[in-house]
Amino acid sequence: MPNNHKNIDTTDRRILEILQDQGRITNSELAKQLGMSPPPTLERVKKLERKNYISKYVALVDPSKVGINCFTFVEVTLVRHGSSALERFTTSITEIEEVLECYHITGDTDFLLKIATHDIPAYEKFIIHKLTALPDVQHLKTLVVLSTIKQETKIPITGE
Repeated sequence: MPNNHKNIDTTDRRILEILQDQGRITNSELAKQLGMSPPPTLERVKKLERKNYISKYVALVDPSKVGINCFTFVEVTLVRHGSSALERFTTSITEIEEVLECYHITGDTDFLLKIATHDIPAYEKFIIHKLTALPDVQHLKTLVVLSTIKQETKIPITGE
């Protein structure tokens, strides 16, 4: 993977840091914090968007306010490891809304999923009706989140 971070300067890095903390900041306020005028600030943000340094803007929702009270991590092992089995699984998993994150990993298991459900009974239904119904799933191992110590969405922006 290319070192794209070397293609941006200190100002671009600062823009990325500010936008990660303040996604709804106005262009005028961003320009003020950077010590720049608004037009070149807007052009820099647009350039970062075009080059996919900024992939999207989101609102972070408090899960408990919308009834999501159960988070689990699930290790998934597939029966087969060929490209068609991997493709079937990854295509299927991206369509399941309870799956917040999916990582193809090394080790004894093939994938690590982060799952959000209302409660343990809803998680049980999810496992029975959705996850084990996917093609090529051989084994699951569930880790239930008891409490969250740190949860961060901000990516460190370094000059290295």
